Amino acid sequence: MNLRQNRTCSYDVVLWGATGFTGSLVAEYLVRRTATERGRLALAGRDRSKLEALRDRLAAVEPAAAKLPLIVADSHDRASLDAMVGDAAVVCSTVGPYAVHGRELVAACVEAGVDYCDLTGEVQFIRAMIDEHHIAAERSGARIVHCCGFDSIPSDLGTLMLEQTALDRHGAPLDRVTFLLRASRGSFSGGTVASMVNVVVEAGRDRTIRRILTDPYALNPDGERHGPDGPDLAGPRFDRKLGRWTGPFLMASINTRVVRRTNAILDWPYGRDFRYAEVTGFGAGLKGRLAATSMSAGLGAFVALLAWSPTRSLLSKLVLPDPGQGPDRAAREAGFFKIGLHGRGIEADGRPVEMTAHVAGDNDPGYGETAKMLGESALCLALDGDELEGRGGVLTPAACMGMRLVDRLRAAGMQFVVD
Repeated sequence: MNLRQNRTCSYDVVLWGATGFTGSLVAEYLVRRTATERGRLALAGRDRSKLEALRDRLAAVEPAAAKLPLIVADSHDRASLDAMVGDAAVVCSTVGPYAVHGRELVAACVEAGVDYCDLTGEVQFIRAMIDEHHIAAERSGARIVHCCGFDSIPSDLGTLMLEQTALDRHGAPLDRVTFLLRASRGSFSGGTVASMVNVVVEAGRDRTIRRILTDPYALNPDGERHGPDGPDLAGPRFDRKLGRWTGPFLMASINTRVVRRTNAILDWPYGRDFRYAEVTGFGAGLKGRLAATSMSAGLGAFVALLAWSPTRSLLSKLVLPDPGQGPDRAAREAGFFKIGLHGRGIEADGRPVEMTAHVAGDNDPGYGETAKMLGESALCLALDGDELEGRGGVLTPAACMGMRLVDRLRAAGMQFVVD
């Protein structure tokens, strides 16, 4: 029974984790958006005094925020989560690590037929949610959409846009797409670091999780966890098609899996032989080679240091930000990202096709732009529901919201274009 179609609720969006660093940015974004667009917003967290303080700060910018409802709940108190979920059309969560704090909330949303979106980049958590809840979410109508931030909306929606344009122009999909991070400026918050550390810790003690993290098709449906792609790029490589040196991209380990799941659950619109990769771009000459080599070595060393408990503790104490910390407004506004998605294929008449999509944002990718992406995802689920794919399940941004979300993000200032 589709519970989502047969329920009423008090709020279009309940923002869970509103008082955290990222949560407060999403709250600020949603307050501005719901002041100009239909939408009933409530702020939720486990500490009422912090919620009240946040509401006061928001009201100083947008007076209507002074009347925002507040909901107190706890990630590990199922009764409080059920009460919160029961009042919501969409629950938008910023509370990570999701593998630690997100399981009960997803279960509550699935059981009630309530839509859900989050920022997780934790492959092992998403795999667990698919295994535990996909079938039940299909039945209840709950649309569970993970990865609605910098990982993995530019990758997932950019690829969808590129493939749909190829079909419209040339009558056939592109069989290979390479995501190239051309340039970016941004930084990590303590919450992001805590999620990364938790993934490393879980992988260190559980062989099954290690297998999931290294499987290129880890998020595909059962029976479809295979294909032509191999491991993500781990070192420097000169890409002749791109004409430059490339190195690994930190978020490839989640983004590539999300794009492949989109292709699978939409019944292979990109083709069963579709190949997808993500890399960081550098120059074509010696300087580019040195930069790619240096970046690859630095990233490998960072992961190795996180994997060993003594060095992980030292990094946490001396280098890495604590949860609740992150870049200030000036740093966020100075951030940006520019991505190219380079596709190749064969036209219906047999001629080769090459196309490029561009996705860009003019704020820190992990915070200013991520707040925009998550906020618009929540509003898309809440307000555009009749225009979206109707079925429930553990979905992806592209499979659930598709070009409707692209249109929203364009209107919000992000660039999504195809040459």
